[in-house]
Amino acid sequence: MGLELYLDLLSQPCRAVYIFAKKNDIPFELRIVDLIKGQHLSDAFAQVNPLKKVPALKDEDFTLTESPWVLAAKSSKADPSWPHGGSAWRQQWGRTSSGRPMRSF
Repeated sequence: MGLELYLDLLSQPCRAVYIFAKKNDIPFELRIVDLIKGQHLSDAFAQVNPLKKVPALKDEDFTLTESPWVLAAKSSKADPSWPHGGSAWRQQWGRTSSGRPMRSF
């Protein structure tokens, strides 16, 4: 299985990730998470993203949960010279966009 992208196109960060993936011909399986219906708060979605936020990108057993990380990961799919893999992302993006240290789950 390839990339799975969990999003709701009502969300601006989700649209940015979606447009980037489409524009760069990055293949992904779209998984719609309806924010208005509260699907992001479900236990099923918490298995994908314990923070219960979109967008989320799942690549086999590795998941990214904030839009800047998702865009960077998609950049590595578009340009293989980008660093990739869980340890590379943790090193490069060791803090969340809020400036807090990344939490391991």
